[in-house]
Amino acid sequence: MNDAQDIPMIRMQDLQKGFGRKQVLRGIDLELGKGESVVIIGGSGTGKSVMLKCVLGLLEADKGSIEVEGMQVVGASSRERDVINSKIGMLFQNAALFDSLSVWENVAFGLVQGEGMARKEAKEIAMEKLAQVGLGPDVGALQPAELSGGMKKRVGLARAIATDPDIIFFDEPTTGLDPIMSDVINDLIAETVSQMGASALSITHDMASARKIGHRIAMLYEGRIIWDGAVSDIDHSGNEYVDQFINGRADGPIQMQVRAP
Repeated sequence: MNDAQDIPMIRMQDLQKGFGRKQVLRGIDLELGKGESVVIIGGSGTGKSVMLKCVLGLLEADKGSIEVEGMQVVGASSRERDVINSKIGMLFQNAALFDSLSVWENVAFGLVQGEGMARKEAKEIAMEKLAQVGLGPDVGALQPAELSGGMKKRVGLARAIATDPDIIFFDEPTTGLDPIMSDVINDLIAETVSQMGASALSITHDMASARKIGHRIAMLYEGRIIWDGAVSDIDHSGNEYVDQFINGRADGPIQMQVRAP
Protein backbone atom coordinates (compact mmCIF):
# COMPACT_ATOMS: atom_id res chain seq x y z
CA MET A 1 0.00 0.00 0.00
CA ASN A 2 1.37 3.43 -0.95
CA ASP A 3 2.22 5.84 1.83
CA ALA A 4 0.15 9.07 1.67
CA GLN A 5 3.38 11.02 1.22
CA ASP A 6 4.04 9.11 -2.00
CA ILE A 7 0.73 10.04 -3.62
CA PRO A 8 1.22 12.98 -6.02
CA MET A 9 -0.96 16.01 -5.50
CA ILE A 10 -1.85 15.76 -9.19
CA ARG A 11 -1.17 12.88 -11.57
CA MET A 12 -2.16 12.99 -15.25
CA GLN A 13 -1.75 9.89 -17.39
CA ASP A 14 -2.39 9.79 -21.15
CA LEU A 15 -4.71 12.82 -20.85
CA GLN A 16 -6.41 13.49 -24.18
CA LYS A 17 -8.91 16.14 -25.22
CA GLY A 18 -10.15 17.27 -28.61
CA PHE A 19 -12.81 19.54 -30.06
CA GLY A 20 -14.30 18.11 -33.23
CA ARG A 21 -11.44 17.27 -35.56
CA LYS A 22 -8.92 19.33 -33.59
CA GLN A 23 -6.97 17.24 -31.10
CA VAL A 24 -5.62 19.62 -28.43
CA LEU A 25 -4.18 17.27 -25.80
CA ARG A 26 -2.60 14.15 -27.28
CA GLY A 27 -1.52 12.22 -24.20
CA ILE A 28 -0.30 14.33 -21.28
CA ASP A 29 1.74 12.55 -18.59
CA LEU A 30 2.60 14.81 -15.67
CA GLU A 31 2.91 14.67 -11.89
CA LEU A 32 2.91 17.42 -9.26
CA GLY A 33 4.46 16.47 -5.94
CA LYS A 34 3.60 17.72 -2.46
CA GLY A 35 5.07 21.18 -1.88
CA GLU A 36 6.34 21.31 -5.45
CA SER A 37 5.91 24.13 -7.97
CA VAL A 38 5.66 23.04 -11.61
CA VAL A 39 5.38 25.53 -14.46
CA ILE A 40 3.97 24.56 -17.85
CA ILE A 41 5.39 26.65 -20.69
CA GLY A 42 4.33 26.72 -24.32
CA GLY A 43 2.98 29.02 -26.99
CA SER A 44 -0.56 30.30 -27.29
CA GLY A 45 -3.03 27.64 -28.35
CA THR A 46 -0.91 24.68 -27.25
CA GLY A 47 -3.51 23.44 -24.75
CA LYS A 48 -2.22 24.79 -21.43
CA SER A 49 -5.58 26.24 -20.36
CA VAL A 50 -7.46 23.19 -21.67
CA MET A 51 -5.29 21.02 -19.44
CA LEU A 52 -6.15 23.09 -16.35
CA LYS A 53 -9.84 23.03 -17.20
CA CYS A 54 -9.72 19.24 -17.45
CA VAL A 55 -8.15 19.02 -13.98
CA LEU A 56 -10.87 21.31 -12.59
CA GLY A 57 -13.58 19.25 -14.28
CA LEU A 58 -14.72 22.23 -16.37
CA LEU A 59 -13.95 20.11 -19.42
CA GLU A 60 -14.38 16.34 -19.59
CA ALA A 61 -11.30 14.49 -20.82
CA ASP A 62 -11.82 12.23 -23.83
CA LYS A 63 -9.34 9.67 -22.55
CA GLY A 64 -6.83 9.16 -19.78
CA SER A 65 -6.68 9.68 -16.06
CA ILE A 66 -6.43 12.72 -13.75
CA GLU A 67 -5.99 12.18 -10.03
CA VAL A 68 -5.97 14.93 -7.40
CA GLU A 69 -4.55 13.57 -4.13
CA GLY A 70 -5.58 10.11 -5.32
CA MET A 71 -9.14 11.11 -6.26
CA GLN A 72 -10.12 10.46 -9.87
CA VAL A 73 -11.41 13.53 -11.72
CA VAL A 74 -12.39 11.85 -14.98
CA GLY A 75 -15.93 10.59 -14.63
CA ALA A 76 -16.34 12.04 -11.13
CA SER A 77 -19.80 13.06 -9.90
CA SER A 78 -20.64 16.69 -9.16
CA ARG A 79 -20.27 16.05 -5.44
CA GLU A 80 -16.88 14.38 -5.92
CA ARG A 81 -15.72 17.29 -8.07
CA ASP A 82 -16.77 19.74 -5.36
CA VAL A 83 -14.58 17.84 -2.89
CA ILE A 84 -11.67 17.79 -5.34
CA ASN A 85 -11.98 21.47 -6.26
CA SER A 86 -12.17 22.48 -2.59
CA LYS A 87 -8.50 21.46 -2.43
CA ILE A 88 -7.59 23.93 -5.21
CA GLY A 89 -7.20 27.72 -5.26
CA MET A 90 -6.70 29.63 -8.51
CA LEU A 91 -5.25 32.94 -9.60
CA PHE A 92 -6.99 33.64 -12.90
CA GLN A 93 -5.47 35.45 -15.83
CA ASN A 94 -6.27 39.19 -15.46
CA ALA A 95 -7.36 38.39 -11.85
CA ALA A 96 -11.04 37.97 -12.93
CA LEU A 97 -12.47 39.88 -9.97
CA PHE A 98 -16.22 40.39 -9.59
CA ASP A 99 -16.92 44.06 -10.41
CA SER A 100 -20.07 44.12 -8.30
CA LEU A 101 -18.28 43.04 -5.11
CA SER A 102 -15.86 44.98 -2.92
CA VAL A 103 -12.27 43.78 -2.65
CA TRP A 104 -12.80 41.95 0.66
CA GLU A 105 -15.97 40.32 -0.69
CA ASN A 106 -13.99 39.09 -3.69
CA VAL A 107 -11.35 37.57 -1.42
CA ALA A 108 -14.01 36.02 0.84
CA PHE A 109 -16.15 34.69 -2.02
CA GLY A 110 -15.07 31.05 -1.68
CA LEU A 111 -15.45 31.16 2.10
CA VAL A 112 -18.98 32.55 1.99
CA GLN A 113 -20.35 30.88 -1.12
CA GLY A 114 -18.31 27.68 -1.06
CA GLU A 115 -18.02 26.96 2.67
CA GLY A 116 -21.08 28.82 3.99
CA MET A 117 -19.00 30.88 6.41
CA ALA A 118 -20.58 33.87 8.16
CA ARG A 119 -19.69 37.18 6.50
CA LYS A 120 -18.09 38.64 9.64
CA GLU A 121 -15.70 35.71 10.03
CA ALA A 122 -15.03 35.60 6.30
CA LYS A 123 -14.20 39.31 6.29
CA GLU A 124 -11.63 38.83 9.06
CA ILE A 125 -9.93 36.08 7.07
CA ALA A 126 -10.08 38.17 3.89
CA MET A 127 -8.32 41.04 5.65
CA GLU A 128 -5.64 38.63 6.91
CA LYS A 129 -5.06 37.33 3.39
CA LEU A 130 -4.91 40.86 1.97
CA ALA A 131 -2.26 41.71 4.56
CA GLN A 132 -0.37 38.55 3.57
CA VAL A 133 -0.08 39.87 -0.01
CA GLY A 134 0.94 43.36 1.15
CA LEU A 135 -2.40 45.20 1.01
CA GLY A 136 -3.75 47.25 3.92
CA PRO A 137 -7.28 47.13 5.39
CA ASP A 138 -8.26 50.28 3.47
CA VAL A 139 -7.97 48.32 0.24
CA GLY A 140 -10.62 45.85 1.38
CA ALA A 141 -13.34 48.50 1.08
CA LEU A 142 -12.41 49.49 -2.47
CA GLN A 143 -14.08 48.31 -5.67
CA PRO A 144 -12.05 46.39 -8.30
CA ALA A 145 -12.34 49.34 -10.71
CA GLU A 146 -10.32 51.44 -8.26
CA LEU A 147 -7.32 49.08 -8.34
CA SER A 148 -4.21 49.12 -10.50
CA GLY A 149 -3.22 46.04 -12.46
CA GLY A 150 -0.67 45.00 -9.86
CA MET A 151 -3.15 45.45 -7.01
CA LYS A 152 -5.73 43.34 -8.85
CA LYS A 153 -3.18 40.53 -9.12
CA ARG A 154 -2.50 40.77 -5.38
CA VAL A 155 -6.23 40.64 -4.62
CA GLY A 156 -6.55 37.66 -6.96
CA LEU A 157 -3.74 35.93 -5.09
CA ALA A 158 -5.38 36.70 -1.74
CA ARG A 159 -8.61 35.12 -3.04
CA ALA A 160 -6.69 32.08 -4.31
CA ILE A 161 -5.21 31.41 -0.86
CA ALA A 162 -8.25 32.43 1.23
CA THR A 163 -9.39 28.84 1.82
CA ASP A 164 -5.84 27.60 2.55
CA PRO A 165 -5.89 25.20 -0.43
CA ASP A 166 -3.46 22.31 -0.83
CA ILE A 167 -2.94 23.19 -4.50
CA ILE A 168 -2.85 26.57 -6.26
CA PHE A 169 -3.18 27.12 -10.01
CA PHE A 170 -1.65 30.22 -11.59
CA ASP A 171 -2.95 31.07 -15.05
CA GLU A 172 -0.53 33.49 -16.78
CA PRO A 173 0.08 35.35 -13.48
CA THR A 174 2.06 38.25 -14.99
CA THR A 175 -0.08 38.98 -18.05
CA GLY A 176 -0.62 42.72 -18.52
CA LEU A 177 2.01 43.81 -15.99
CA ASP A 178 5.18 45.78 -16.61
CA PRO A 179 8.51 43.98 -15.97
CA ILE A 180 9.04 45.47 -12.51
CA MET A 181 5.53 44.68 -11.26
CA SER A 182 5.81 41.23 -12.84
CA ASP A 183 8.91 40.59 -10.75
CA VAL A 184 7.13 41.81 -7.62
CA ILE A 185 4.23 39.43 -8.27
CA ASN A 186 6.59 36.54 -9.02
CA ASP A 187 8.40 37.09 -5.72
CA LEU A 188 5.08 37.29 -3.89
CA ILE A 189 3.82 34.06 -5.47
CA ALA A 190 7.02 32.18 -4.65
CA GLU A 191 7.03 33.45 -1.06
CA THR A 192 3.33 32.78 -0.47
CA VAL A 193 3.40 29.24 -1.87
CA SER A 194 6.49 28.44 0.20
CA GLN A 195 4.95 29.81 3.41
CA MET A 196 1.76 27.81 2.88
CA GLY A 197 3.57 24.60 1.96
CA ALA A 198 1.15 24.33 -0.96
CA SER A 199 1.76 22.69 -4.32
CA ALA A 200 1.58 24.98 -7.35
CA LEU A 201 0.80 24.34 -11.01
CA SER A 202 1.31 27.36 -13.26
CA ILE A 203 0.93 28.02 -16.96
CA THR A 204 2.82 30.85 -18.63
CA HIS A 205 4.81 31.92 -21.64
CA ASP A 206 6.82 34.38 -19.51
CA MET A 207 10.21 32.75 -18.95
CA ALA A 208 11.23 35.21 -16.21
CA SER A 209 8.13 34.14 -14.29
CA ALA A 210 8.71 30.44 -14.97
CA ARG A 211 12.28 30.61 -13.67
CA LYS A 212 11.32 32.44 -10.49
CA ILE A 213 8.21 30.57 -9.35
CA GLY A 214 8.98 27.04 -10.54
CA HIS A 215 11.00 24.14 -9.18
CA ARG A 216 10.36 22.22 -12.39
CA ILE A 217 9.43 23.35 -15.88
CA ALA A 218 7.58 21.24 -18.45
CA MET A 219 7.05 22.30 -22.04
CA LEU A 220 3.79 21.55 -23.82
CA TYR A 221 3.96 21.39 -27.61
CA GLU A 222 1.38 19.99 -30.02
CA GLY A 223 -0.55 18.38 -27.21
CA ARG A 224 2.32 16.57 -25.48
CA ILE A 225 4.90 17.27 -22.81
CA ILE A 226 8.13 17.28 -24.83
CA TRP A 227 10.49 18.19 -21.97
CA ASP A 228 10.26 18.10 -18.18
CA GLY A 229 13.10 18.99 -15.84
CA ALA A 230 14.51 21.20 -13.10
CA VAL A 231 14.57 24.95 -13.68
CA SER A 232 18.36 24.84 -13.46
CA ASP A 233 18.50 22.40 -16.40
CA ILE A 234 16.37 24.28 -18.91
CA ASP A 235 19.20 26.32 -20.46
CA HIS A 236 20.93 23.09 -21.48
CA SER A 237 17.88 20.91 -22.12
CA GLY A 238 19.24 19.46 -25.34
CA ASN A 239 15.77 19.96 -26.84
CA GLU A 240 15.69 22.26 -29.88
CA TYR A 241 12.02 23.16 -29.34
CA VAL A 242 12.67 24.20 -25.73
CA ASP A 243 15.80 26.09 -26.74
CA GLN A 244 13.94 28.08 -29.40
CA PHE A 245 11.04 28.89 -27.05
CA ILE A 246 13.03 30.04 -24.02
CA ASN A 247 15.25 32.23 -26.18
CA GLY A 248 12.36 33.69 -28.18
CA ARG A 249 13.82 32.94 -31.59
CA ALA A 250 11.69 33.10 -34.74
CA ASP A 251 13.93 30.56 -36.49
CA GLY A 252 13.68 26.96 -35.37
CA PRO A 253 11.45 23.87 -35.42
CA ILE A 254 8.47 25.79 -34.01
CA GLN A 255 6.84 27.56 -36.94
CA MET A 256 4.29 30.24 -36.10
CA GLN A 257 1.35 30.64 -38.44
CA VAL A 258 1.36 34.26 -39.57
CA ARG A 259 -1.35 35.46 -41.92
CA ALA A 260 -0.15 37.87 -44.60
CA PRO A 261 -1.88 41.29 -44.59
